[in-house]
Amino acid sequence: MDGIDIDLDAGMIGKYRVIKRLGEGATSEVFLCRDDFNERDVAIKRVRAAALGDAVDGPVYARFFAAEAALVGRLQHPNVVQIFDAVPDPTSPYVVMEYVPGTTLRSYCRADHLLPLELVVEIGFKCAMALGYVYRQGLIHRDVKPANIMAITNAAGVVTDIKITDFGSALNMTAESTQIHQVGSLAYMSPEQLDGQVLDCRADIYALGAVLYHLIAGRPPFDAPSQAVMMNQIYNQAPTPLAGLRSGVNEAVDEVVLKALAKDPKDRYPNWDAFAQALSGLIADHKVPRGHIQGVLDSERFNLLRSLDFFGSFGDVELWEVVHRAKWQRFPFGHALYRRGEEGRTFHIIAQGSVEVYRNNKRVALLGAGTSVGEMAYLAPSPELRRHSTDVVVAETATTISFTPEAMQQLSPTGRHLFDEAFIRVLVRRLHAAHEALAHPRRIM
Repeated sequence: MDGIDIDLDAGMIGKYRVIKRLGEGATSEVFLCRDDFNERDVAIKRVRAAALGDAVDGPVYARFFAAEAALVGRLQHPNVVQIFDAVPDPTSPYVVMEYVPGTTLRSYCRADHLLPLELVVEIGFKCAMALGYVYRQGLIHRDVKPANIMAITNAAGVVTDIKITDFGSALNMTAESTQIHQVGSLAYMSPEQLDGQVLDCRADIYALGAVLYHLIAGRPPFDAPSQAVMMNQIYNQAPTPLAGLRSGVNEAVDEVVLKALAKDPKDRYPNWDAFAQALSGLIADHKVPRGHIQGVLDSERFNLLRSLDFFGSFGDVELWEVVHRAKWQRFPFGHALYRRGEEGRTFHIIAQGSVEVYRNNKRVALLGAGTSVGEMAYLAPSPELRRHSTDVVVAETATTISFTPEAMQQLSPTGRHLFDEAFIRVLVRRLHAAHEALAHPRRIM
């Protein structure tokens, strides 16, 4: 591969068609490009030739590129930007990434443009879950900051999701090659990261705590006119309590964020799941106001799925698929999910409440949270077998998670496989119950 593959005058970077320049910095440029082969837009981060040619810092920038290049195809999480390709061009190497339209969380750090408190907590939960996934892949991000968290917004401009990006500074704990230390952004760096100590996930937990502090207060936990003064604050000064910087912030919110910002790693959350659950607990325990977001939050749905037996074998990535792909519905007492003779087009997993199953007007089953109904709509090989043989009626106000066969096809192969396994477990239990009913009718009745 040589430099002639990068031809901006012809509107191409390698095989990718350049649409526009998205941004630039001292060492790299980012372009929106079109991947015609895969029919998708991509973002390409290209290292400047001048940066690589720098006698002092050139090798450092080359290692940053190598760090991201090593992650091609490795990170598959809905809240992490995917890295599709890396081209080690000798003059201007570039990384091809998932394109995320919109802005970063940096624009929501201004005191006059702050996000609702409950949305900040929701963002924190998603970041914690995503960085937990990253850590399980053997990586410490080391540069968690608002500018490296993409904000996905809806048509009304409301932030609906996030994606973590820029893994050029990531520490690969499984790599044998020498890696650069003491990298990151000062305002979000933990004391041990400043010292160049051996790091674990708690360094990134500190950084996310600093990001959440900034998003809540409109200012970082520490700020000073010089690096020396700021470093002294990070080492020795306690952050100003958030409750005094923004209305609506109570002691519980302060406690969660300030614990993440503890000077000593041992005083922080021991792992990402603990931090994530502390954040979601603020919502579940009504410690943050819900004036702006009245509906059910993704974090609440995720934790509900985690509690259900049906999804016991699902990993975090597949649970997020269900959160985003499923249709979530609430039905009142007496509502008929299915009528006998109707052809099934959906299946439901009971998340809350219960349903009764009737055959010839006689109740034959009461099904509660974590069970499924109507799965033949997905499993049956022919329309005839998809016709319901029973009536299924809501016995207690129910929340259900439903899919159509078409929606199931949008899941990843792993997600579909886990659904198949869960359905097999359901069917085995039902066959066992039917066998018991036939063998010991008095015991069952």
